[in-house]
Amino acid sequence: MLKEVHTVYLSLGTNLGDKEQNLLTAIAEIGRRIGPIKAQSAFLATEPWGFESENTFLNAAIRIETELSPIALLDETQQIERDMGRTQKSSANCQLSTVNYQDRIIDIDILLYDDLHIDTPRLTIPHPLMQQRDFVLIPLKEILV
Repeated sequence: MLKEVHTVYLSLGTNLGDKEQNLLTAIAEIGRRIGPIKAQSAFLATEPWGFESENTFLNAAIRIETELSPIALLDETQQIERDMGRTQKSSANCQLSTVNYQDRIIDIDILLYDDLHIDTPRLTIPHPLMQQRDFVLIPLKEILV
């Protein structure tokens, strides 16, 4: 039986260490562990958003194909973050707009998953804040089909 293949858009960001290498490593791991990379934006240097830091960000967006369910995809992207050295995810309550952002070696966010809409405490798709973030929208526009 053939598994269904889903089109997913991810946003990636980093502001610690060798930022270009962090993005390249994350993209390679996503391709190896989640599914083939079908498109990749240029890397975009940006200022921190939502918190103060001396470290600028490098951001990108990718389009992938995967057989993973949305929750399995979330689990795998978070495992890649941990494997790359991220020790804790920023805590957020998008409904209350209270977020505790911090510097990070890598951040992988699920922006879109097919035309699916999910709103659970653990996962919201489409990403609820992407419309407010040029560092997400600019790379995403490069690769949208």
